[in-house]
Amino acid sequence: MPDQSRAPGHRRLPPLPRALLTLALMGCQAAWAQSAPPLTDEPPLVLRRSPRLAETIPQEERSLRPSIVQGERISGRPDLETTVEGDASLRRGDTVIRADRLTYDQPQDLATAEGGVRINQAGNVYEGPRLQLKLETFEGFFDNVRYRLLATGAHGTAERVDFVDTDRTVARRATYTTCRREDDQPGWKPAWYLSAERLRTDSGEGVGVAENVQLHFMGLSSPALPSVSFPLNDQRKSGLLPPVVGVDNVNGLELTLPYYWNIAPNRDATFTPTVMSKRGVNVANEFRYLEKDYSGEVRLDVMPDDRLRSRDRWGLWLRHRQNFDAGTLGTDTLSGSVAIDRVSDDDYWRDFTRTPSLTSRQLSADGSLNWTKGDWSGRLFAQKWQTLTYAPAPILPAYDRLPQLTANYALYDWNGFDFSFNNELTRFRANAAEQGQPNADRLFSQVQLSRPFVRPGYYVTPKLTLSGTSYSFDGPLSNGATSANRTVPTFSVDSGMTFERETRLFGNSYTQTLEPRLFVVDTPYRDQSRLPVYDTAKSDLSLASLFTENEFTGNDRISSTRAATVGLTSRLIDPDNGFERGRIGIAQRWRFSDQLVTLPGGTPSTDRASDIVTGAQVNINPQWSVEGAVQYNPQRDKSERRAITARYTPGPYRTLSAAYRYQDDRISTNNAGYESIDLGWQWPLNDLWGDKGTPKAGGGLGGGRWYAVGRVNYSLRDKVVTDAVMGVEYDGCCYIGRVVLEKVSTGVATATKRIMFQIEFMGFTSIGTSPMRTLQTNVPRYRSLREPTLAPSRFSNYE
Repeated sequence: MPDQSRAPGHRRLPPLPRALLTLALMGCQAAWAQSAPPLTDEPPLVLRRSPRLAETIPQEERSLRPSIVQGERISGRPDLETTVEGDASLRRGDTVIRADRLTYDQPQDLATAEGGVRINQAGNVYEGPRLQLKLETFEGFFDNVRYRLLATGAHGTAERVDFVDTDRTVARRATYTTCRREDDQPGWKPAWYLSAERLRTDSGEGVGVAENVQLHFMGLSSPALPSVSFPLNDQRKSGLLPPVVGVDNVNGLELTLPYYWNIAPNRDATFTPTVMSKRGVNVANEFRYLEKDYSGEVRLDVMPDDRLRSRDRWGLWLRHRQNFDAGTLGTDTLSGSVAIDRVSDDDYWRDFTRTPSLTSRQLSADGSLNWTKGDWSGRLFAQKWQTLTYAPAPILPAYDRLPQLTANYALYDWNGFDFSFNNELTRFRANAAEQGQPNADRLFSQVQLSRPFVRPGYYVTPKLTLSGTSYSFDGPLSNGATSANRTVPTFSVDSGMTFERETRLFGNSYTQTLEPRLFVVDTPYRDQSRLPVYDTAKSDLSLASLFTENEFTGNDRISSTRAATVGLTSRLIDPDNGFERGRIGIAQRWRFSDQLVTLPGGTPSTDRASDIVTGAQVNINPQWSVEGAVQYNPQRDKSERRAITARYTPGPYRTLSAAYRYQDDRISTNNAGYESIDLGWQWPLNDLWGDKGTPKAGGGLGGGRWYAVGRVNYSLRDKVVTDAVMGVEYDGCCYIGRVVLEKVSTGVATATKRIMFQIEFMGFTSIGTSPMRTLQTNVPRYRSLREPTLAPSRFSNYE
């Protein structure tokens, strides 16, 4: 009996056990097998290689993509509609719709799905009972939806989702969380989630906006907020950042509300007002920029009427780097840079411990212009210092260089010789009365000629150096002179040999080297006692400095060194991969005559034998490493400087380090020796009860784990903790909690203490003071529990 209910012309396809019909719907045309046009003489389709699959499909190409329909029973009318029942699916481009029953209205490009509907759009999955969607424009709606977003792994529910286009959706009465769903646990609830009257997502902009929203965490709910925006990927976006709350013994209770302005892909700015209960309001402003030929950062902090010091406070930090068109000046390269650090007053470094570049009380403002041309290079440099005075620990201000000009020539392998000619003209300026010497212009020139003889197993490098210096003083010296000149020749020979042998230690094979080295230098004495000192200091004794011609840094003093340095180094090398498993070295300088050149207040070096310096580093295996150095004085039978550091890193997020350091008063600046121990750690506390876990792709060892982190520096001489960072981290899979205590010494007997806490909701936001910079700066080999990963591909969730 024919079906009279069907419209005239409607043809019903016979049912198949598993019928499969592929419809290539190009625009509004359907290619049915029964009405296919005759074959033409068009060339056959040619497949081409593609280096990668396209993650996104351009909008103009969507209408050209074929629609592929599958199901157990398919019926319809040509060019009008198609109905698929029983395990139905419709695929076009990056969109797949599955349902019990699916109808496609071709003239309207409208798909209607009912019963167990599931749509996968570029990796984003939506599930519910009923869907209506226009495929080309991706406009439609979905009722009673469960969804999962590919980029962040976020998921949730909504009473209705409206699809605006391929990028934008609007969910009504929705929830949102990144906690992994545990369907096998009855009554499961996420550790945190958002509930919102309206949730807008824009994957093109990478932004989600929740309206009339509450944050729920561990059964606690926040007050309803009118609107909250959050990222859907790692891209930057303008808007308010999470508020920051902290407690500090100097500032009191702190409340910070940062605002981020994403000006352009290569420019951004952050405005950070901070209310301090004991002091007032500080506003930090940071601007960053990046162009093809230049880049930089500027930060300006302003605090009007700081109640701590009863004055206005400010700080400026600027960095700018630029490459110029070298062709205009006929050079090969031309570049410049500017770096400025300035603060309002001497106490700024003590009162604002979390601002940049305040590890030193000498703040520089400098600029340079650098060029190269063939074998020549040079620089124009200017530098002006700001010295932050502190009565318990006075320091002498450094000299400004206004300006400094350098021009250097270097020629290598010139008929076997290496030749260099270096010139430096510097104008030193400072407060002459405070310095106790006049300002000066200094010209320093140095010519070097060496002839390296390098052969397998040994090398010998004789070198001649001639150093000339000319001073012009603003005022007379103690002898009445207003100028001075100095010329010093130096002859040196550096030589060494390398012996190798195969050996076995602890059951492993190694290549062991024995590398003796002899360095001889002869510099005649020149009286330099009347010359002022502008940029020169005594070199610390080390394995490196023992093999140099000059025992001073800077150009105001050239030591009258007539000595030979003897050294010996031995290395253990893994023959399989060339990895250096261990190294030990020892060296000592033997003088042929006294070294009579000194700094003001110094004494000549009359000991024929210097202290013995040793250093060693052993990488026992990839987990263990030990390194140390000792400076031993044979005359006093005492080590005057020693340090040893041991590290144990058995795996990710597991690292322990311990260091001991000692320096005798006799060799320390201002007789300020020290003796301290330094401990650092990051370790999963779950290891204590046998729950070790395994590293995860996005970071961490899995959810539900506690980690201890910290670093402590303890002065054995003063019996006090000088600096400390100690805390715990908890990885809840979809959130991370951190509590960190920090102590920073800001003076001889003063310190700043603060507590930082943070709850970081993965894929949403963080609340509290972020201690990440503190942990990364202070804890050796600290590793974040979340690490950047590549954006997931839609083909990883392909259906």
